[in-house]
Amino acid sequence: MKIICSELYEKQLKEILSEIASHDFKTAKDFKTYLDTIIINAPTKSRKYKQSVFFDDENIKDIEYDKYTIPLLIDDENDSYIVLGIVKK
Repeated sequence: MKIICSELYEKQLKEILSEIASHDFKTAKDFKTYLDTIIINAPTKSRKYKQSVFFDDENIKDIEYDKYTIPLLIDDENDSYIVLGIVKK
């Protein structure tokens, strides 16, 4: 099982972290740390997440964290989870 972060996710996350860090660096660091924990644990909890509102595909789940939604693609064929992006609710 692999967890893959898309380029779009990395770009969006960088923008979010920059915005948060401009106000409070520690908050940005804590946000990233907790988000990483959620993503690392996603394979064990992925079936509990609801289907994404952004995609018409039951293999894409929405992880909600703070004010953000993270669409996660469950790719059973390749035994991987792909983090598609991160958007503000």
